[in-house]
Amino acid sequence: MSGQRKAPGERSGDYAEAVLEVLSADPGRAAVTTAEGRVIGAEELRDQVYRLAGELAERGTGPGATVALLTGNTAEALVARYAANLAGARVVSLYEGMSPPVTARIMASVDCTLVLVDAGRHREARELAALGGMPGTLSLGPAGFAEDVLAAAAGRPARVLRCPAGPDDDWCVRHTGGTTGVPKGIRMSHGAYRQTLEYGISGVGTPPRYLACTSLAHLAGILTDLTLYQGGDVVLRHGFEPGDVLATIERERVTHTWLLPPLLYRLLDHPALPDTDLSSLRRVTYGGTAASPARLRQAVRALGPVLYSWYGQAEAQYITEAGPEDQEVTGPGGEPTVGRAMPGVEITVRDAGGAVLPPGERGEVVVRSPYVMSGYWKRPELTAEVLRDGWVYTGDVGHLDEDGRLYIVDRIKEMIVVVGGHVYPAELEGLLLSHPAVAQCVVFGVRDAESAEHVHAAVVPAAGHRPALAEVREFVTARKGRMYAPEALHLVPEIPLTAAGKPDRRLLRSRLTG
Repeated sequence: MSGQRKAPGERSGDYAEAVLEVLSADPGRAAVTTAEGRVIGAEELRDQVYRLAGELAERGTGPGATVALLTGNTAEALVARYAANLAGARVVSLYEGMSPPVTARIMASVDCTLVLVDAGRHREARELAALGGMPGTLSLGPAGFAEDVLAAAAGRPARVLRCPAGPDDDWCVRHTGGTTGVPKGIRMSHGAYRQTLEYGISGVGTPPRYLACTSLAHLAGILTDLTLYQGGDVVLRHGFEPGDVLATIERERVTHTWLLPPLLYRLLDHPALPDTDLSSLRRVTYGGTAASPARLRQAVRALGPVLYSWYGQAEAQYITEAGPEDQEVTGPGGEPTVGRAMPGVEITVRDAGGAVLPPGERGEVVVRSPYVMSGYWKRPELTAEVLRDGWVYTGDVGHLDEDGRLYIVDRIKEMIVVVGGHVYPAELEGLLLSHPAVAQCVVFGVRDAESAEHVHAAVVPAAGHRPALAEVREFVTARKGRMYAPEALHLVPEIPLTAAGKPDRRLLRSRLTG
C-alpha cells in the first residue's frame, strides 16, 4: 500500500538520495574497495546508481514493485539496492543459506516482480529457475541465463533521479531468520530509515573506513549506508574468515567493523592476532546474540577500548548501545548490560498484563522509537500482537537498572520450561562460557514423549579440554542451582550458524537429538 506522495518539487526523504548527495559532495574520494581489490570512486558509484535506476524505471520498476536481490558482498549489490529504491521499488534480500524452495516461497509471498543477480549467486539463480515460476531476472554483469542490465544501463546518461516513493512507503521487506517455512516479512519505511541515517554512528574515525565482512543483506548493509553517509568508504569481503579479517584491517587501515559474538571469539582465538597491527581500529560493534562477559574482557585486553555493543531487532532497529566504559558492567545474574537507550528511543519493561515494572524486575522489553517497523507483510494479526499503540513488544526478557541500563536475559519463546521454573538459554550460555573448558556453546530444550522439556547443551571444547557432563552439571548447580544444570552434554567441533549468522538451535537440536 502506498503512503504519502511527494508534491511536485518536494525533496524526498529517501535514504538512497541522501547517500548519493554525500557522494556528489566529494566525487573524487574512494567509496568502495571490492574483495578483489578494485577501488570505486564516489562519482563512479553515484553514476552507476543513477544509470541503473533510470534503466529500471524505464522498464516499469517503480512504486509498488518488489525487487528481489540475489546478491552477495559486492559493489554491484550496493548499486542494485540503491537503484531499485531510487526508482521507487521496495527491495527484498534473498539471504544466502536458505534452500531454493524457501527462497521461492519468500519471493512469491512478497509479490516479487524482478530478481537482480550478481556474479556470486548464478548457481542459486539457476536452481530457482529450475523450480519454475521465477519472476523476470536480470544479471548484474555478464551471465549466460539473463540479460546484463548493467551493460544496458551503461549507455544511459547519469541523470539525477528523485525517488517517487513517499516516507510511509516500504523501502524494504526484511525477513527474520529461519531455514524452513517462510520467515516473517518486516516492512521498513523510507521515512524511518532516513532517520536512521541521521542518527549516525560515533567513534568510527574521521572519515570512517568500514570493513563489511558479514552479509550486506543484514546489519553490515545498514552500516555501509551509515559509513557512506558520513563521508567514509567501505571495504568489502565476501565473508568472514578471521585471518583474512585481521590482514584486511591492517592492510586497509580499517577503522570500524561489525561482528556477531561468535565471530568475535574466532578473531580472538586466531594465532595471527598478537602480531597484527590494529592501530587504525577505532570501533568494533558487536551484537545479535548474547555475549560472554569473560570473552568480552579478553577482547578488551586484546583490542583495547574499542568495543561497542548494539541491542536491536529487525522490528525495532536500534534500541540500545553500550560503549567501552560499559563492557564490564553486569547484572545480578552476571549478564552483561546491552547499554542505554539510543537517542529517540523509549524503553519499558512490562509484565504479562502490560503493567510497567520498576528497575530490577524482569519482564518483556517494550520499545517505542522513530525507527520501528511499519508492520509485518500481509500479517495484520501478528502486527497487532507485536506493534501496539506505536510500541514494539520485543519478545525479549530483560530488566533495567536504576541508571537506565538494560540487561537481556533471553527470548520469551526460547525459554525452557522445566520442573521448578524457567531456564533461559542465553543466561545459561553466559554462565557456561565462563567455564575454562568451554570455548563456545548453545543451550536448547528437548521434549520427551510426555512433552516434558529437558535442558541440553552443545559445547565446543576449549583447546586441550574435554568437559564431562558431571563436571558441567556441578559447575552450573553451584552457581545457578540444580534446575539450570544440563541433562545432556553434546561435544561438537563447531556451532552451526543460520543465514543471519546466529547459532542455529533448530539444526543442532535436529542433529543431536533426532
